[in-house]
Amino acid sequence: MLHRETQEHSCYTFRKGFRDGIPICLGYLSVAFTFGMAVLEGGFPPWVAGLISLVCFSGTGQFAGIALIISSGMYIEIAITTFIINIRYLLMSLSLSQKIEKKMKSIERVVLSFGITDEVFAVASQQERKIGAKYLSGLILMPYLGWFTGTMLGATVTGFLPATIRSALGIAIYGMFISIIIPPARKNKTIAIVITIAVAISCLFYWTPVLNRLSSGWVIIICAVVASAFAAWKFPVKEDKSA
Repeated sequence: MLHRETQEHSCYTFRKGFRDGIPICLGYLSVAFTFGMAVLEGGFPPWVAGLISLVCFSGTGQFAGIALIISSGMYIEIAITTFIINIRYLLMSLSLSQKIEKKMKSIERVVLSFGITDEVFAVASQQERKIGAKYLSGLILMPYLGWFTGTMLGATVTGFLPATIRSALGIAIYGMFISIIIPPARKNKTIAIVITIAVAISCLFYWTPVLNRLSSGWVIIICAVVASAFAAWKFPVKEDKSA
């Protein structure tokens, strides 16, 4: 039994995480490319775009932040906006903490938490067994490199692309995220229900006159909390007493 458990955990290596992160990396390239273009068109040099992607690594937060910077927004406004948009990562990290191995050190948890994005969280949560620091490191590294590389490419070659191509690159991240959540939803009824609830709530906030004034960050949080709380209530995961 011990040998079997060792084999199961050994399959979650850095190499596997790196390989699982390739699709995310490819999706990030085009989206980060668009961000690099936005920074350059805002009057900043390419190195500023690269620096932002290195220290932030949050697509929605970076797009919102650079938009406020370009429009001469106040520091407090930028800080609050990016905090609201990115606060969902607190929920993701708490949820993912139940998926990782207990032997993972605190410093590893702190460092790796920087790389938790929507897509990384989705892929890591799909794994059938507990994951360790090696697997999570590989899973994060590939998208991180893709995000930085795409940003620098966008910031350096934006002047050579027509406007139609620039606008088309903005929808790439949606196609990437759909490709991540649809396969498990087809296999697991609970996941499909959670996705449906989240989409329904999101549409409610988008189309309702008063509710549509709420910021996208809070809408994301409400959708995640309500959908996950419903799943936890109706479809609780049974604990493995043999562990």
